[in-house]
Amino acid sequence: MTRAGETETYDGGIAVTSEGLPDWLAPVDRAARTVAPEQLSRFLPPAGGSGRQSAVLILFGEGEQGPELLLMERSGSLRSHAGQPSFPGGALDPEDGDPERGGPLRAALREAQEETGLDPSGVQLFGVLPRLYIPVSHFVVTPVLGWWRTPSPVGVVDPAETARVFTVPVADLTDPANRAMSVHPSGHQGPAFLVASALVWGFTAGVIDRILHYAGWERPWDRSKQVPLDWRS
Repeated sequence: MTRAGETETYDGGIAVTSEGLPDWLAPVDRAARTVAPEQLSRFLPPAGGSGRQSAVLILFGEGEQGPELLLMERSGSLRSHAGQPSFPGGALDPEDGDPERGGPLRAALREAQEETGLDPSGVQLFGVLPRLYIPVSHFVVTPVLGWWRTPSPVGVVDPAETARVFTVPVADLTDPANRAMSVHPSGHQGPAFLVASALVWGFTAGVIDRILHYAGWERPWDRSKQVPLDWRS
């Protein structure tokens, strides 16, 4: 784990550093250095290393409405997580390298480029959150934090995989009016965000919820407000 302002360089020259981050990202940087896995999710990687290694890019930028987060909506034709808003990301490929070192970092950037057209050279990686687990897909997910230092055009690269690419202002994510608890047909409930004409729920919403909380950005919201996953109908 690096200290503030330090740089850690992984195999292949990929680096993680908080040097030069905007002041508003400092709370996220601090939280990433101290948060424990169980503070992010009750679903943690199984003992023994089982599960498919994957990574997501949690990319913060600065748009016309201030700080924002890059998200995408998966194609409705996919077999897994169809139509669900998510962070860019996916499974590690062999060429990504060691899953215990730079592999997740490289995978997060590669997948973001493949899915959104993002130029990885404009992204400064500044932190890595503890690995989490998605039981339904058996993915062990490494959330990689990035600062969109030099923004590049983004959009749908392959419609078979991605329905749309969009950014959400952090102010919209923290607005209590946009917050609710999603209700899965199984009865499971979790935090959700109604933003950018989308219902962000599941793993993605859970991670956003915890980042807002531990960064000190969370505002009191009505946890009794519920929304079904088919909220548009």
